[in-house]
Order: sequence, then structure tokens, then C-alpha cells
Amino acid sequence: MAPHRKSRPPSPMGIRTPAIATAALTSVALLSQTANASPSEEPRPSLEEVEKKVDDLYRQAETAGEKYNAAKEKTTKQKKRVDTLLDDVARRTEKLNDAREELGTFAAAQYRTGAAAPDTASLLLADNPQDYFDQTQLMDRLTSRQKQSVDDYVTQQTATREKRQEASESLETLTRTQSSLKTSKADVQRKLATARELLSKLTAEEKARLAAIERKKQEEAQADELARQQAADAERRRQEAVQGTGTSTGSGSAAGTSGSGSAASTAKADKALAFARAQIGKPYVWGASGPGSYDCSGLTQAAWKAAGVTLPRTTWDQVKAGTMVSVNSAQPGDLVFFYDDISHVGIYIGDGMMIHAPKPGAYVREESIYYMPIHSVVRPA
Repeated sequence: MAPHRKSRPPSPMGIRTPAIATAALTSVALLSQTANASPSEEPRPSLEEVEKKVDDLYRQAETAGEKYNAAKEKTTKQKKRVDTLLDDVARRTEKLNDAREELGTFAAAQYRTGAAAPDTASLLLADNPQDYFDQTQLMDRLTSRQKQSVDDYVTQQTATREKRQEASESLETLTRTQSSLKTSKADVQRKLATARELLSKLTAEEKARLAAIERKKQEEAQADELARQQAADAERRRQEAVQGTGTSTGSGSAAGTSGSGSAASTAKADKALAFARAQIGKPYVWGASGPGSYDCSGLTQAAWKAAGVTLPRTTWDQVKAGTMVSVNSAQPGDLVFFYDDISHVGIYIGDGMMIHAPKPGAYVREESIYYMPIHSVVRPA
């Protein structure tokens, strides 16, 4: 009979109750989640922060766009100059070669008359053919006409050499300008891409709220300006009453359209405004000057061109192209420049309003001039 074998009591470590097993599984799951968790994401910016960031990027892009416009205009002019110089050098070189061949004929003729045998190759490569003729004792044997030909050749050779140097320097300048053009273009594209990325993360509702924020800002700016004008008018009337001068015809503020420009100037301004109004609804595109799209200075340049007045391409040059007037004296057709860096411009239409190409993603439209900080007002004609 087999001996009775007592069963070994279960080890306390081997006991697993449902509660303990569940706790263990939960701990493992939590540890696994912790191990696999990605670093905490940065808090999502508020709508106001996005709006400010996008506005800043658009402003920076507009400034870079004006730099692009300046570099593009300079590149165009420089390229024309280089082409002209290269054509001139080519013509001069051709004439120089013809003259050099003629001098070789002179040398050969002198050889036939008994002079030393000419080294035609040396003549053709000589920096100064006159020195060559002197060294070969041929100068004394040349006729006066032939000597004049040598003198003319030396003068022409010097002028051609100078033109070649000028063309070389102009080519170097063109290369630098083209590099600046590429840099400005890349800068604009980079800032616009960043702005688009920020906007792409917004929901449709947030985009609608963003548009509402912008409208509210414009309305508040117009309301503030109206209140300022009303306060100024009230103070003016008070002073007139105290002085006993009666009422006047108006303060001539920028909200009005009064002014005493000449008939010719007014006619030009009307043409410029008519053109600008016809562009309302066309898209803002940086670097564009029409006819299908515009940036801010492209629109003002095109508008005044329609009135027969040529303006420079950039805001920085347009602000110098005319007579500066006060904001309170602004008349329809005047150019209103904005920001300390003069990076934006619109064309004044009266009543504190302007037509301008605002920013990427927007269209040519009417807007209050008080929506942005005003730098100056210029009357082109």
C-alpha cells in the first residue's frame, strides 16, 4: 500500500484573488500608458493670439513684399543697362577688330616698301599699336592718314576697355540685385506659409469669429474717429461763439471731402479714384500691379497711371512723390501711408475712407483710414 502523501499547503505568494489580479492588470496598463505617452502638447493659442500673430505675419510679409518690389524694379533697370552696355561693347569690339586688321595692312605695306618684316601676330595682340609701330620703326614711314588711324585706334581701344570694365561691374551689381530679389521673395513666401498654417488649424466657426473680430476693430476705429471729429467740431464752435465769429463752413477735417485743389488736379484725382473703384473685389497678391490683382502700392501706382501721373513702384518711393499734407487736409485721390516703416498705402476717397489692397487673402475694398496707424498723406498732383 502506497504511503499516504500529505498535500503541501499552498504558498501565500501563490494566492490570487480576483481583486488583486484586477489591480495588477490596472497597474500594468497604467505603466504601459505612461511609457507610451507622448510629451504633453503646448496649449492651443487663443483666437486673439492667432489673429495677432497672423496680422503681424501679414505686415512683415507686406514689408518684405515692398523690398521685393524695389529689388524687382532695380533688377529690371539694371538688366536693361547691362544689355545696353554689352551691345555697345560688341559694336566697339567689332570696330576695333576691323581697325586692327587695317593697321596690319599698313604694316604689310611698309614691309613691301623696304621696312623690316612686320610681326603681324604681335601687332594684333599689342595693347598699344602705336608702341608697336614705334618699336618696329614703322611710325615714321606711315602717312598722316595712317598715323591718324593709329591714334583713333588707340583712343577706341581705351574706350572699349573702359566699357568692358563698366559692363563687368554692372553685371556684378545685377547679380547682387537678383540675389536680393530671391531673398525678398523667399521671405514673403515663408511668412505667408506660416500665416496659412496658423489659419488652417482654425475651425469654420473660429474663422467666422476671427472675421467678426476684424469687423469689430474697424467699426471701433471709425467710431473713435467720429467721436474725435465731433469733439473737435464742438470745441471749434465753442471758440467761435466766445470770439463772436459765428459759424464757419466746416473744419476741413479728413472726414470731409472739402479742399481747394486746382481743376486739373481734381480731374486727375477723379480719374485715379474711378480706376481704383473699378478694381474693388480683385484679389490682393504681393508683387502684383494689375490688371487682375494688386498689392497696395501696385494699386495706387496703377490708379494714378490711369490719371496720367507716373508714380514709383514702392511705398517708400511713393511717399516722396508729391506734396505732403496733413491728415485733416486730405482730399480724394491723396495717398495715405501707414505704419512707422511706411509699408502700406491706400488712396483716399473722403469721409475718412480709402480704397486699398489690404493683405493676402483679402480683396481690394473700401476701408477706414483709421483702422491702421497713419504715417503721412501725400498729394501726387
